[in-house]
Amino acid sequence: MLRIQIPALHHFIHKNLDARPPLQMLSPPHDTVSYYQQQPTLMKKLLSIVSFLTLICASGTLIAEEAIAEQTTDSVAAVAETAEAIVETTALSAGNTAWMLTATVLVLFMTLPGLALFYGGLVRAQNFLSVLMHCFAIACLASVLWVAGLYSIAFADGCAWAGGLEHLGLKGITTASMAGDIPETVFIMFQMTFAIITPGLIVGAFVERMKFTAILLFSGLWLILVYAPVTHWVWGGGWLMERGTIDLAGGIVVHATAGISALLLAKFVGPRDGFPKKLHVPHSPGLVMVGASMLWVGWFGFNAGSQLAANEAAGMTMLVTHISAAVASLTWMTIEWIKTGKPGLVGIVTGMVAGLATITPASGNVGPLGAILLGFLAGCVCYFMCGFVKAKLKIDDTLDVFAVHGVGGIMGTLLVAVFGTAAFGGSGVDDMVGQLTTQVIALAAVIAWSAVATVIIVVICKITTGLRVSSEDEISGLDSAEHGETAYHLE
Repeated sequence: MLRIQIPALHHFIHKNLDARPPLQMLSPPHDTVSYYQQQPTLMKKLLSIVSFLTLICASGTLIAEEAIAEQTTDSVAAVAETAEAIVETTALSAGNTAWMLTATVLVLFMTLPGLALFYGGLVRAQNFLSVLMHCFAIACLASVLWVAGLYSIAFADGCAWAGGLEHLGLKGITTASMAGDIPETVFIMFQMTFAIITPGLIVGAFVERMKFTAILLFSGLWLILVYAPVTHWVWGGGWLMERGTIDLAGGIVVHATAGISALLLAKFVGPRDGFPKKLHVPHSPGLVMVGASMLWVGWFGFNAGSQLAANEAAGMTMLVTHISAAVASLTWMTIEWIKTGKPGLVGIVTGMVAGLATITPASGNVGPLGAILLGFLAGCVCYFMCGFVKAKLKIDDTLDVFAVHGVGGIMGTLLVAVFGTAAFGGSGVDDMVGQLTTQVIALAAVIAWSAVATVIIVVICKITTGLRVSSEDEISGLDSAEHGETAYHLE
């Protein structure tokens, strides 16, 4: 502001000095009296200049102080508005919320009707409705238990082993509650769909021969004793999460737990009549393909949704998920083609599921190259594990839950330490050996806990409800024997 006053000052000085008499008129040689008579006039003008300069300086200082104060006030207001905008943006992301709502629907779609149709098409016609009933009832049971207390055990603040009980019945959860930049209600619903599908996967191990009452009891206890605690360990701030375990979408939490429990449960329930010499073919390969396709589509919500944001990480996760599924499908089909002479529809879609299960824990860290390698390994290893479980272990894991989901999830959990390195185009893994050690410890702990808890639950079911239906009901089919309905009326 002082600079603005300087031109005016110069103008005032020049105006007054230029108005003085010429120098020759003020010189004393000829008229000394006249010279001294003119001195007071000059002094007055000089005094006027000094006075004007003082006034300018004082007014400039006041103007500058007012401008600075005004600018400071404006700056503070601007900062406050910016901070408020940042808080509002951080509090809720409309884009992320919209994506998580969509992902939640996709994961529920995996179970209802995806998994139900996939499993239903693989069993005999007289057991089709029973499989649909199992998946639907488990979805309802898991939803109620999740609200009642499982969410709190899995995700509330607690110790390294389990969450607290502060959110029993979703107590304290309101529309204002946030999980990051999405509403906590959306996060609760998203995680609920995982709790729904995980015990649903186990259904494939005991189809056509287990009591409906035992299924409900087993599923409820399994969610309480196995799923909720393991979820807290890996995702809810528990001890495995603190160790840096990598499991984006459930290689450990979903596939390893369900796989080992399915294997043990199938062993305790016992094989179907005629196993292993007499194997029942799927009654509807078409439904198998339809259900598997729904699983494939829904799996994008499963994996990419686990990034909890609509961002570049979710985009890469979706891409590698698709690549792994496609490569595993072609690998499985090729092996089957070579061994049997014909490529089968059931085979290619089973390979797809193996590829998806294998990429699940690693989908947040591997790149396209890693996805190709994981898909290829999934197609090969899971294919031969199906035969190994049935022929070598003599366990009637009817729909290959352990061989596909268990083995695939375990393999992906281990290999993320390798394919998640920069050498394979991955990210997030700098110490391959250290990360591999962490993954092994996590798998060992979760598999051991799942196995022990499964045995305990099986014993409880045997004592209370019994596990297996009668031989007559098994022969006639569970649709009519357990549920009083028939899927197909051919009259």
